[in-house]
Amino acid sequence: MGIEQGNKLNQLLQNWQHGGIFFTSWLNKNGYSNQLIHKYRQSGWFSSLSKGVLYRTDDKLSVYAALSGLKIQLNKSFYIGAHSALELFGFNHYVPMGKPLLMVGHSKKNKVPKWMMETDFEFEIKFFITETFSEPQLTVINKDGFELLASAPEQAFLECLLLTPNQYNYIDLFYIMEQLTALRPEVVQLLLENTDNLKVKRLFLYMAEKAGHTWFGKLDRSKIQLGAGKRQLTDKGIYVPEYMITIPKELFEYE
Repeated sequence: MGIEQGNKLNQLLQNWQHGGIFFTSWLNKNGYSNQLIHKYRQSGWFSSLSKGVLYRTDDKLSVYAALSGLKIQLNKSFYIGAHSALELFGFNHYVPMGKPLLMVGHSKKNKVPKWMMETDFEFEIKFFITETFSEPQLTVINKDGFELLASAPEQAFLECLLLTPNQYNYIDLFYIMEQLTALRPEVVQLLLENTDNLKVKRLFLYMAEKAGHTWFGKLDRSKIQLGAGKRQLTDKGIYVPEYMITIPKELFEYE
């Protein structure tokens, strides 16, 4: 290998993060030809995870690295959402059994790569599509040295409500709601005004009022449209007239 090729390899290795991946399209844009990449693979420095996706040979792949690579190298907006985002912000009540679960949200236009679904990461990944919020509230965080997109806490909890009852239990989510003392009322207001999902809006307001949070009183309820018609969230539950929802008896009676 020539000096110039060796220097380029050294640059690549210096920028490598444990568990990371590189996309050949990004490498091409940054001066690495397909011929050079092929030589790196032949020499055993890198292996192919899938067509166009490289990783350091024998490296243990990280899902955070994969999400970071998709964001930084390909500008794909896969983000950590629902309870997984809440955990990143320190709310840890929801603890699933077995392998840790990572909830990853994405839009319809960003299809999940096959290699993401087939790779044995340190988390079990569950992808969900939501275009519920016309003004999504995402934030950039640093986790284990990787730059990641995540739902803001306010949106993350609303995503949890969106995924009930298939993914989450109502009473478990209320336990989390009780911890959410520092939600930003202006962000909550923005999200509730800019979603058409009546179930999510009604259930969120019911839980927030029941929890007695100070920020609840700062919301302008007149601007949050709750629609018409009843919503039955469970069989044989308790009907709450103010929010026109039937909720589990366990949640209604919890004090």
